[in-house]
Amino acid sequence: MKAFRYRLYPTVAQAAALNLQLSEAARLYNAALQERRDAWSMARKNISCFDQIRQLKEIRTNGDLAIPSYRVAMEVLQRVDRAFDSFFRRVKAGETPGYPRFRAASRYDSLTFTAKKRWVVDGRVRLFGVGDVKLMLHRPIEGTIRTVTVKRHNGRWFVSFICDVPIVPLPATTRAIGIDVGLSSFAVLSDGVAVENPRCFERGHHVLRVAQRRLARRVRGSRGRQKAVALLQRVHELIDNQRRDFHHKTARALVNRFDLLAVEDLNVKGLARSRLARAVNDAGWGQFLRLLSEKAANAARVVVAVDPSGTSQRCSGCGDQVPKKLSVRWHECSRCGLFLGRDHNAARNILSAGMALVGGTWPDVRASVPTEATQDSRSTDAAQGETK
Repeated sequence: MKAFRYRLYPTVAQAAALNLQLSEAARLYNAALQERRDAWSMARKNISCFDQIRQLKEIRTNGDLAIPSYRVAMEVLQRVDRAFDSFFRRVKAGETPGYPRFRAASRYDSLTFTAKKRWVVDGRVRLFGVGDVKLMLHRPIEGTIRTVTVKRHNGRWFVSFICDVPIVPLPATTRAIGIDVGLSSFAVLSDGVAVENPRCFERGHHVLRVAQRRLARRVRGSRGRQKAVALLQRVHELIDNQRRDFHHKTARALVNRFDLLAVEDLNVKGLARSRLARAVNDAGWGQFLRLLSEKAANAARVVVAVDPSGTSQRCSGCGDQVPKKLSVRWHECSRCGLFLGRDHNAARNILSAGMALVGGTWPDVRASVPTEATQDSRSTDAAQGETK
């Protein structure tokens, strides 16, 4: 499944029709949620999604719902059902449950339409109850369209086509790589290449700070505050887009070059609650690893997640344990004399662990690491460290 996202340019009347359907969808969502809560609190009775869908015909016949498409209204009820499924799953897993909450009309921002034969005609997308809406078709839609989702985001409109896309294998390179993500460098590869950390949040922090201060000075409920909120949202969106663009390009470059990619099986949520939370969230490791896995699956590449524990404390040359604090950024082994960057050493260990996991099932792949580490590399790596 692959999503193709495009910008929509509805007319004033079309935007009003979309906003009306969103407000009605929020009303239906809240009514379905209230019905389930009342049924359980009063009679200890569970109401299923099918029970609520069966009521849709009567609701629409009486004119109590201004959503023209039956399928769109049904999908709203399915969202309620998914919210309760997620709630019960978290309860069973011992996590913080988070009971489903009501949705304000201003925060219900998407409608999902089911597929039909022709969606896009002459640069316009046909939406039931809205009409033919102009869109910026900046790239062709691939595969078979399954669902179409229209979303309102920061005052603008977007449409996403969810498609079944066939896998297109890339030519084999017979190369493997280990990837160690970090903060000083975004990633260090097992062949010694370091990917620079763009630090999108740090670069845009001064603009974000000005927008936040402007918002803090506005009176709640005023028109000026609404404009300040919109400006702040745009700044956050810009930073997110920059980070996502970097992740897409980096993941694509790695997938194009290597058949096997070994990465760390990180607990990103746990790291995001540590003292390094700001830097970890700015790097966005979770999004990058997800995109890397998706692009690799679409290109018939293999991504292997390995246990990250001990990868920086173990010598990649001889396997001996070399304990070091986090502040020590260079690895030096007294047994084999290996001297290289801490992250570079960890990336080599990650690659070795990934190769061990695939074992003999992986044919003719050569590891992308230096053939040997000699004492001559000590002066080269040290000189690179001084320049950094």
